[in-house]
Parts: sequence; structure tokens; C-alpha cells
Amino acid sequence: MERNMINESNKCLTCKNNARCSQGCPVSTAIPQVVELYRQGKLDEAGRVLFENNPLSLICSMVCPHENNCVGNCILGIKGEPIDFPAIEREISLKYLKEGAFEQEKNQDGRVAIIGSGPSGITLAFILARRGYRVTIFEKHSKLGGVLRYGIPEFRLPKEILDTMEGRLLDLGVKIRYNDLIGPVNNVEKILEDGYNAVFIGTGVWNPKPMGVKGETLGHVHYAINYLKSPESFRLGRRVAVIGAGNVAMDAARTAKRKGAEDVFILYRRGLEDMKATKVEIREAREDGVKFALNTAPVEVVDRGIVVSETMTVVDDGGKEKLIVVDGSESLFHCDSVVVAVSQSPADNIVSNTEENIEVDSWGLVLTDDAGHTTRRGVFASGDVVTGARTVVEAVANTKKVAAAIEEYLRS
Repeated sequence: MERNMINESNKCLTCKNNARCSQGCPVSTAIPQVVELYRQGKLDEAGRVLFENNPLSLICSMVCPHENNCVGNCILGIKGEPIDFPAIEREISLKYLKEGAFEQEKNQDGRVAIIGSGPSGITLAFILARRGYRVTIFEKHSKLGGVLRYGIPEFRLPKEILDTMEGRLLDLGVKIRYNDLIGPVNNVEKILEDGYNAVFIGTGVWNPKPMGVKGETLGHVHYAINYLKSPESFRLGRRVAVIGAGNVAMDAARTAKRKGAEDVFILYRRGLEDMKATKVEIREAREDGVKFALNTAPVEVVDRGIVVSETMTVVDDGGKEKLIVVDGSESLFHCDSVVVAVSQSPADNIVSNTEENIEVDSWGLVLTDDAGHTTRRGVFASGDVVTGARTVVEAVANTKKVAAAIEEYLRS
């Protein structure tokens, strides 16, 4: 154990009742228990507690919005500095992922197809495989991880971790079919005909949402979700404008800086306090040299950059705040490339190629009940394809409920 982390753990009060940090965690991580085990040097036991509660504990220690969850709810943070639990969790979880003994129950009757190997797919695969069920993952890309691999930059989440997870899944008997897009060739009907007892859809949201302005199809406009998949394929030039205010926008901007862009700007129509990105992500983007052009709304993309207007917030007669465009404020923001990071939606490969209806809402998100049952018997769904783009830990929390529902279904 690193000395500074021992000192950090010693700061923890290990609150016995209603620990605020655990209550603030979407998967209710037993933080006081884990910290106490860490202090005692029982890293294997601490790792088991973390992993059995959250198979993606290592990833969550790196990419969670900790300021909104555990760290932001630490009682020590009220008057001083909260403990750095994510760093403790990272040390424990990394060791356990690499060295821990993953116990597996006896073989169960039941074969489950998992479509998608993102946060939800990996979580479900670990849970069901350890329970003894036969699991096959269908992944449209050539490597495991979904958005974890193709949507989060290496500097935030090393791909080596996903490779290690793949190895542990294979050790548990999970089979993985790569470069296999379910829908055009094989569909849900075919999977069920081949003896799978349940199908899980965890395909995420891969279709970028456009800004909806003129010029968006010009050659120097790119979507962040596409850029982050393979940034080495893009030549963005010296000056880049990123449109958006979430963590994906920050990731795209920081990646562009690392790939050689001299000036990278985040353009956002509101103020800094309204940005969806975490304070940590905003701070780190600034540390990387990313600049911010706030109260700036896109109007039209042109060859030399993007036409923008100034915005401001006013209060209407009913006392509600409203964003308005300042008349006559249009100007040209010169840039070599525009990267759009405003939101994403699901692809419809599975739904549109399924004979028996799997209902979706107006956004294309799969409709489920609280336990993940879709409108088709034996087909379940969870994660971003159900909720829209959310955090990794939220996907884990929802998928744990679905795992219980699938087990109940298989036993019945």
C-alpha cells in the first residue's frame, strides 16, 4: 500500500450509521467497511467487497463524477477536505482485478445472450457468469468495452484495464463474438431459436445528435462520439471549436490538444455554472490549455469556421430565466474544424430487425419496466440504450437490478 493512501484512509471517520458517502453512491458502496479493511491490510477482502457490489469498481474509481457521489458527500468535506476514496478504491480494485480469485457457483440451467460489451454488458456478464450461467457477448466492434474503450480517452481510462477484464471474463467461461452487429444478419429471433433463454440489450447510444444548423455536413465538421473512437484518423488543424458542455465535450477537447491542435475552444451557449461536465473535468481541461467561449451559440457553419451569436439570460414576466440571442451579435469564429458534442441517441439495428415488437420511446430509447423487462418476453435491456447517456456507475446500478430479474426469469 502506498504511504500517502494509508494516511488518506486514516483520515476517514468510518461512519458506522448512514454514511453519507455510501448513501451518495448510486451502487451504495460500503465505503467505511472497505476503508477499514484497507487500513488492516486486507486488500483481497476489500477487493472482494468492492467487486461483488460493483464489477466495474476499478473503472468507476477513474471515471465516476466523484464530486457528485462519494467525495461530494463525505462529511469531512463540509468544513475541510474530503478523503480521496477513489484513489483508495483504485488501488484495491486494480490489485483484485489482476490477482483476485473469482469464485464461480456450480453450472446453472440457462444460456444468456448479451448484446453490447459496454458498462452494462460487462457488468451483467460478470454477475451471471459467476452465478454459473452460460453467457455469450455479441460486440459490434473488434475489442471489448463499448463506450469505455471507444468513448473515453486513454488518459482517463487505460485500455489495458479492459483487456484484463476480457481475460477474467474468458476465465469464467464467457464467450465473446467480435465484429458481430446484431440486426442485419442475426437478430433476436435467431438468437432465441438457437437455444438462448434470455437476451439482454446493452448497446448504448452511438448515434450523434446534430446541432441542427446550416452547414453541418461540411467536411470540417465532426461528431465527438466518432472522433473519440479513432482520433488518430482525424486531421483537425491548428484551431478547433468544440460545441457542447458535457464530459464528452471535455474529452474531445483535451484529446484534440494532445493530438497537436494549438488552440482548442469549448463553445457553450450558457455560462460556466450551467455546464454539465464535472468541475474536475472542466478544471483538467483548462490545465490542458483548453479555452472557453461562453454565452456563445452556433448559427451556421461556413468554410472559415462557425458563425455564432452572443446569448444572455433574462427573467421573464413570470420570474423564470430564459436564454435569448442578442440581436445583431453575429460574428465569425475562425477555426479549422468543428467538433459537435451535444448529445447521442441509440441506433435501431436491433429494434428495426426484430419481428416481434420491442417498443421504444420518441427518442429511440428502449422501453422497460424498473426491472429491465422490455415489451417482449425474455428480452431485457439496461444502460444508456434505456436511459440515454448517463454515468458508468448508474449503468451498473440499473444492470444489477436487471441481473436479478433475468435470474428470476431463468429459474421460472
